[in-house]
Amino acid sequence: MPLIHKRLEPFHLGWFVLLVPLVLFALFVSQIPAISNGDTLIQTIHWIPSIGINFTAYLDGLGLIMALLITGMGSLVVLYSIYYLSPSDSFPHFYAYLLLFMGAMLGVVLSDNLIVLYVFWELTSISSFLLIAFWYHRKNSRYGAQKSLLITVFGGLGMLAGFLMLHGITGTFSIREIIAVMVQYTDHGLFYPAMFLILLGAFTKSAQFPFHIWLPDAMEAPTPVSAYLHSATMVKAGLYLVARFTPIFGGTASWFWTVTIVGLITLFWGAFCAVRQTDLKALLAYSTISQLGLIMSLLGLGSAALHFGDGEQGALYGLAIFAALFHLVNHSTFKGALFMVVGIIDHQVGTRDIRRLGGLMAALPITFTFAVIGSFSMAGLPFFNGFLSKEMFFASTVNAVGLPLFGVPTWGLLIPLIAWIASVFTFVYCMIFVFRTFFGTPQLKKVDRKPVEPTLGMLISPAILCVLIIGLFFAPNLLGDHLLKPALQGIIPDISGAAPQISAWHGVNIESLMTFGIIAVGTLLFLSLRRWIIIYRLQPAGWTFTAFYNAFLKGLKQTANWTTTHYMTGHLPAYFSYIFLFFIVVAGGTFVYTDALAIDFTNDSPISLYEALLTAVMAIAAISILFTKSHLSAILLNGVLGFSIAIFFVLFRAPDLALTQLVIETVTTVLFLLCFHFLPEWTTERSSKRIKVRNAVIAIGAGVTVTLIGLTVNSGPLFDSISSYFENSYELTGGDNIVNSILGDFRAFDTMLESLVLFIAGLGVYTLIRLKLGKGPEKDEHQ
Repeated sequence: MPLIHKRLEPFHLGWFVLLVPLVLFALFVSQIPAISNGDTLIQTIHWIPSIGINFTAYLDGLGLIMALLITGMGSLVVLYSIYYLSPSDSFPHFYAYLLLFMGAMLGVVLSDNLIVLYVFWELTSISSFLLIAFWYHRKNSRYGAQKSLLITVFGGLGMLAGFLMLHGITGTFSIREIIAVMVQYTDHGLFYPAMFLILLGAFTKSAQFPFHIWLPDAMEAPTPVSAYLHSATMVKAGLYLVARFTPIFGGTASWFWTVTIVGLITLFWGAFCAVRQTDLKALLAYSTISQLGLIMSLLGLGSAALHFGDGEQGALYGLAIFAALFHLVNHSTFKGALFMVVGIIDHQVGTRDIRRLGGLMAALPITFTFAVIGSFSMAGLPFFNGFLSKEMFFASTVNAVGLPLFGVPTWGLLIPLIAWIASVFTFVYCMIFVFRTFFGTPQLKKVDRKPVEPTLGMLISPAILCVLIIGLFFAPNLLGDHLLKPALQGIIPDISGAAPQISAWHGVNIESLMTFGIIAVGTLLFLSLRRWIIIYRLQPAGWTFTAFYNAFLKGLKQTANWTTTHYMTGHLPAYFSYIFLFFIVVAGGTFVYTDALAIDFTNDSPISLYEALLTAVMAIAAISILFTKSHLSAILLNGVLGFSIAIFFVLFRAPDLALTQLVIETVTTVLFLLCFHFLPEWTTERSSKRIKVRNAVIAIGAGVTVTLIGLTVNSGPLFDSISSYFENSYELTGGDNIVNSILGDFRAFDTMLESLVLFIAGLGVYTLIRLKLGKGPEKDEHQ
């Protein structure tokens, strides 16, 4: 995008970008006949085959329905963004981020390999961060992007740990292979830890309670981003993960209750919080949280089907997963349309604040029509697709009451009760969206501009979605037979009768009575909203999950600052103390803990008198450096150490090394003398006796640790000496001198880089010598 956008002028870059999701959508549509017949498409590209990590694209019914949502909604969002974005916005960046996200989401839903899936999973977090922070000049945009990144990446790391546990259990990274063999590992000690860690990743990505707090703040993104990421794609990644891993963990009580309870709590809390919002996008954000909870609870309830297998009971509870898939599609249609409606209102009126809106029906009749269709579908009212999936949701909750396992008969009655109460609040906020925005007295004095309908181009995308909302109500089995049933087969392949025929009316039953009750009670609550809305004031201002999140980050920052200021003292001896203490504790402690210290002198050569005297001279010189009070004395004593090492090389019959050491030590000593000549006079640091004792203990401890480790390694070598490899240096390199061969041939690049470092250091020393200290560069008269 950044490379070609200038060449496309004066054409809008979005028209070129639109080709990408359209072509992909057409390609996936062409696969519907094959997938609906039960086929699966697999393509593998080897990546790291030595450890079983390959890019394996796996397209089944579940992957296809997600891919169609990603590319189909992506096409509509790109088309909508062409007319929504301002000319001042950076189109290349926006569309690059959008396509990056689209590709990452396709990678998530089509990957069969766990590690590849994780790579794409985190790429969705990164690309969504870039999209949410697209208007980075806004503080709230940066805050929302950071919040979403921290929470979703935190969950993703937990999910990665769960993936590694699954690999440890089964020995494979392939999801298909894990599904095939997992039944024999349900008693493994890592089975449940892997389950909960994978659910952590799914819950954080799909904004489930209590990780839902990132989604409302992410609404600071441009409306096309909200319509795409937060209604149809990114937030559905967690739902996809739960659906994909249901064959692995489904059928267990822990999976059933965890997924169901978290989903129901999210369903209720999102709907409850949506009612009190005054910003239209915030209202839709909490409604998204609620709808995601609804789908999550259905996936949890439907997992019980795996316990019963093929048969009447399995088909009965498999209905919940079918309903989850159906509502997954329906939610993308009506929520995408509603986000685009909010974008139109914000774009044409200049505000999303419900308190400043009202009476827009006359000025925006087409937008009003879209709002009614989307809102009534979300409320689950007849003649819209949301009604069908909401009825199936109620049927699944009612069926769950009679589930004869997992302890459901004790608490099962709460499942349809919570679902009904949450749906009442859903009805209320849907009515708020329509009636508070489009009915009543126009408040033109409170808005920034006179409201008029947008251009035709901005209306096309929501119009298509609204046609789908109505069309799916009258022809739902077209979707059910060709997409939902194959997707259901991808989740519970052993239950053949779990995919029902969808119909709008089943007579008067519990589900229809629940819907009638929602309409009646919801209407009364909406009409009396001003009387009971005060209940939201009972919650203390600081007692919110966002407040806890902010307090946690603030405390973390304060702790980090306190820690840093206490160990980053700017005092070099303190840093050496940390380094040596860490070395003593970790290295020395490891040797002691593993009982690895084993010193054996029996095979050592005898120490001659000359070696003992030379060692004593070096020890005296090293200790004397600590007490000297002049630069010259310190340099000479340091030279004694270097020249003594050269003498050791002579004693050990290594004249080449001795000569090298003598040359290097002579040059170094001369350079030190030149440099230290220009340094200030020697000053001894006045430290307390306690600090001196501490430093002495640390120094002695580090020396003892190194000595013990050296003696241990020498006493018990674990590997053959590497010197044998170089013994035939003449045959390998043609060099008579083994040292020269090592330096010039075996490690020639290393030697070349060392020479380069010495050359750079020499330039630095030469510059210091030539520099006239005390006389800085002449300043320009204009400075």
